Amino acid sequence: MRKFLLAAAAAFFAFPAAGQAPSPPKLLVVIAVDQFSADLYDEYRPDFTGGLARLSSGTVFHNGYQSHAATETCPGHSTILTGDHPARTGIIGNTWFDQSIGRLDKTVYCAEDESVPGSSSSAYKVSAKHLLVPTLGELMKVVWPDSRTVAVSGKDRAAVMMSGHKPDQRWYWTGAKFDTDIAPVVVPPVVAKVNALAAAGLASDRSAFEATPVCQSRAREIAVEGGGKPVGAGAFARKAGDQAGFRASPELDGDTLALAAALVDSMQLGHRADPDLLAISLSATDYVGHTYGTQGEEMCLNLTELDRELGDFLQVLDTRGLNYEVVLTADHGGKDIPERERLAGVADAARVDPALSASVVGEALVAKLGLPAGPGLLGDGSYGDMYIDERLRAPERDKLLKAAVAAYRASPEVEAVFTARQIADTPLPTTPPETWSLIQRVRASYHPGRSGDFFVVLKKDITPIADTRHAVATHGSLWDYDRRVPILFWRPGMSGSTIEHSAETTDIMPTLASMIGVRVAPGSIDGHCLTDVPETQCRTP
Repeated sequence: MRKFLLAAAAAFFAFPAAGQAPSPPKLLVVIAVDQFSADLYDEYRPDFTGGLARLSSGTVFHNGYQSHAATETCPGHSTILTGDHPARTGIIGNTWFDQSIGRLDKTVYCAEDESVPGSSSSAYKVSAKHLLVPTLGELMKVVWPDSRTVAVSGKDRAAVMMSGHKPDQRWYWTGAKFDTDIAPVVVPPVVAKVNALAAAGLASDRSAFEATPVCQSRAREIAVEGGGKPVGAGAFARKAGDQAGFRASPELDGDTLALAAALVDSMQLGHRADPDLLAISLSATDYVGHTYGTQGEEMCLNLTELDRELGDFLQVLDTRGLNYEVVLTADHGGKDIPERERLAGVADAARVDPALSASVVGEALVAKLGLPAGPGLLGDGSYGDMYIDERLRAPERDKLLKAAVAAYRASPEVEAVFTARQIADTPLPTTPPETWSLIQRVRASYHPGRSGDFFVVLKKDITPIADTRHAVATHGSLWDYDRRVPILFWRPGMSGSTIEHSAETTDIMPTLASMIGVRVAPGSIDGHCLTDVPETQCRTP
């Protein structure tokens, strides 16, 4: 954390005496690194020397999963501290369509309150109203009313989904500062200080980050199809005021961790009898992935800095003498640009045909079927949930649904298409996530009333971005490069192990709950307590 002054030089670890069982942690620190795939973690794990190296010395679930199909920021974060898949949380995507709302914009943002007059999915009141289940922080407050839940993130939706409906503090980056939706709230003075430091940094030119030999070896400029600029050999130099460049660089995570550390001190988290929860979502890796891809010099530099920044943050906790537990995971994985993947031997890597977008397919089918003028289909691009225009009469809707499903299934870039009826009739999966069929993965993301009339699955290695002027790579598929994520548990003095059997992000909440004595009724959530993690009190049903 470049902008956070450590109050002490030496670390202090509260190790238990020999043979003495450690007491339950007083501070739970749950960190989500946005778009940090298990593939990236595996690739760079040997090179970590800072915070990620320390966390890797604990209990590492090598095959962690965001099991569902909707591998996006909002659904992924909603699983981590609720113990539920999106089918229960109700968070089926970053956005979905609700044709019943009374505004022209029928897109609903996952962390908005669309009932606010004049709002839209891009200009909204931040809210947790769409999250249908409680978070661990809310359950802790039932047991300990004075327990505190604090969330800090580079994105509002990440902070909302990890902290839920009753946080004490919730701060997220808005482009120029960290802001909150909680009112009234006593604003700690350190927030203004961190915002001032962040604003000063943003207002200045930024020179390139110094590349290590490891990162220099990955520097290779790659031309990008679809109008985007070449990527692969950048080092995050930017001009003053470049907000997009700031957030797609390690600077954003540095300031996020600085604010988190400052709130630990100002709120004295973990220092009282009741346990506290600090949820941190680090967004830079996602922005870097979208802007430059998951390989190349940019991602290498980003992960090198993330490793160092996390090391600084953990040192802050050490010097405070806290009894704390850290969990680190991700909201989803990610996929590199197809142009670089083809050079690496992924022969089928390609960008999607823009003719597969919902708007293009819908307009063509409306004309072909002689239906009333209108969009026909509503959808966010070429895959995922697709919605039939509800202004059509029932027979017209049925005709359009049948034609749309057939049109997508006929595409050589589409792996499968499932109707809402097929998805709803599929039981929620309960077996290990690596065994799930495609429709089971979709079922774990399906929520009636929010999900679409049908769901489109693109083939493996098809990137759903044709126009690369704003983003060159993405995530969101049901393939394992987007589903597999690291799950790391670490505590001072913990013996380390790498676990090969699968675990899910829904297992994090019940595992932490067992550590601090919060009872979770069997069957009330999708996740299960992980007995491989030391110091848990997992109960069998």
